[in-house]
Parts: sequence; C-alpha cells; structure tokens
Amino acid sequence: MSIEPIDLNSPERRADAKLTIEGLSKTFGGGADAVQALAPIDISIGLGDFLCVVGPSGCGKTTLLNIVAGFEPATAGQATLDGQVITRPGAERGVVFQQGALFNWLSVLENVAFGPRARGVPVAQARADAQKMLEMVGLGSFSSKYPYQLSGGMQQRVGIARALVNDPEVLLMDEPFAALDQQTRELLQEEVRKIWQETGKTIMWITHSIEEALFLATHIIVMSARPGKIKAAFRSRFSENPDPLIGATAEFTAARREIVGLLREESQKARRQEEHV
Repeated sequence: MSIEPIDLNSPERRADAKLTIEGLSKTFGGGADAVQALAPIDISIGLGDFLCVVGPSGCGKTTLLNIVAGFEPATAGQATLDGQVITRPGAERGVVFQQGALFNWLSVLENVAFGPRARGVPVAQARADAQKMLEMVGLGSFSSKYPYQLSGGMQQRVGIARALVNDPEVLLMDEPFAALDQQTRELLQEEVRKIWQETGKTIMWITHSIEEALFLATHIIVMSARPGKIKAAFRSRFSENPDPLIGATAEFTAARREIVGLLREESQKARRQEEHV
C-alpha cells in the first residue's frame, strides 16, 4: 500500500522540522458562547514536505491554516517557522485562497508584481520576476489580460504565481481548486505537483478531496469533527508516481477507501453538531 501511518510529531521529525505546530488550539468567543474550533495539535513539517489536511466541514482546517499564515492568533500553543514564533503575516509564507482574490483593475502581470513592488523591489525587476512566474504556471502569454478576462482555473494559476513570486519558504493553500470543474481541477493538480517538484517548496494544503490529497501529498492528516484534532496521519507515496492516471489504480482506490472510512464517522459527528447549533 502506498500510504502508511506515521507520527508527524516524532522526535526525529521535530529535530528536522521547517514548520512546527505545538499544542496549538483555538477557541472563538467566551463563556457560554465559546466554541472550541481546534483541540491541541502537534505537527512537525519538514523542508519540502507537501502536507494535505482533510476533514469534515467545521473541523478547523482553515482556522489552522489562518493561524500558520498569521491571520489569526492561537488561543494556546504556537506555530513556528525555522524556530521563530509566527505572530503576523509575512512574505516567507505565501497564501493562496479558495478564490483568486485578484485586483480586477490591474493586469495579470501587475497583479503578480504587486507583492514585490510593495516590498520595495524596483518596478522593472518586479515585472520581470512576475513574468517568470507566469511562465512557470503556463500563463506567460496572458500577462496583459485582466482577471475578469480569464477562466476560474486561470485566475487560480495567477494566484499561485502571485504567491510564488515572493519566493516564500512555505506555501499555504486553502482549497484553491474547490470551485473548479473536475477536469480543470485535475489538470491544475498536475501543474501544482510539477511546480512543487521543481521548486522544492514546503506546502500545507487544505482540501475536502481525498483524491486530491492522495495525488498531491507526501503526508496526509485526517482531522476529527469539532474540536478538530488529528485522528490519523499518513505518509503517502502516490505523489512520487509520475503517472497522471495513478488515481485509477487498485492501490489508490484502497488508500482512498481507508481514509473514507476514517472520515465517515467524523462527518456524521459534524452533521449532528450542525443540527444542534
């Protein structure tokens, strides 16, 4: 089988971690209205790891990513990058959202160049770097277009280029392909995997799709219903296989079945929680 259980917080992984999440929990509100989104979580993510986080709706996946991005403070515990505690957003962490979040009044090139220019990079250099990233995501000939002239999949590729142009040490991806049709999604998954292999970036990817997680990830976390905690973690080797049709194999189907089994109970719990809100 191409997935195997793993302890993502073993002493060996902690020693070599690029990104560390230690005892991290999050509660929204206070008193009788308090809602615990995340139970204490411990994860060690190594340099070049591609970590996918799957779980039922409302389990705190996006909350976890937002804390690592520096958008949300943790209630307890901490996230650290290279030993430095994360307290606010930073250029060393690139974020790609569910929607492109592009500036419709700027061209594709200027959208990608916006980050470097905001950091003080000279205009010519920022544009050159932006063009290079657009070439990487297959949009080099669309630099003069505007976001509203692009398809949803192309807009997401612009979002990825905009995150990459700052040369972040970690990429944080919050269900970036959730709104796309299946064929476009699968093609973009192949592109993302190629970009990851070429750049060696450390990636944390939030998804509801088990197939997406198996295709992309080196490591997969399955989260429980709220309060979200790690129910299981796996080392996955499907991302090492260059076959774009790996998802049609019996081995892939067996791995998917195992994760579906873990998630089924948690999804039922999440649904009951929603019914009693």
